[in-house]
Amino acid sequence: MRSKRLELLAGVALGAALLAPLPVLAADAAGEIVTAATHADLAAKATDLAGTRMHLHHALNCLVGPGGSGFDPKNLNPCAHAGNGAIPDTADATKKAALGGAADRARAGLAAPDLATAQKDAAQTAAALKAIP
Repeated sequence: MRSKRLELLAGVALGAALLAPLPVLAADAAGEIVTAATHADLAAKATDLAGTRMHLHHALNCLVGPGGSGFDPKNLNPCAHAGNGAIPDTADATKKAALGGAADRARAGLAAPDLATAQKDAAQTAAALKAIP
């Protein structure tokens, strides 16, 4: 009887281990860039300033990662399982500079006092990200 309980317990433990989220094994900078661009597009199309800012935070979180300038842990990081942020995960200096410019534009949109300006900055962020090869 005791042996059956141990077997059951071992099976449950093994099942839990298999179902546990796996750590990021390799950074996916390209995927982080696509996700950031998607959220910048959503920000540009939002119908209120709160929605625009929310999606710009998501885009910025994907770009800079948890250790980056402007990362907001109170907002979703849709790239949390893809790496450490597109900027830190990118080795190419030209791409890194373009990503930095997009992050600056997203920060400007977050600081914008009105919806039209924030949407314009979000659209420019999305366009900059989509232009990165």
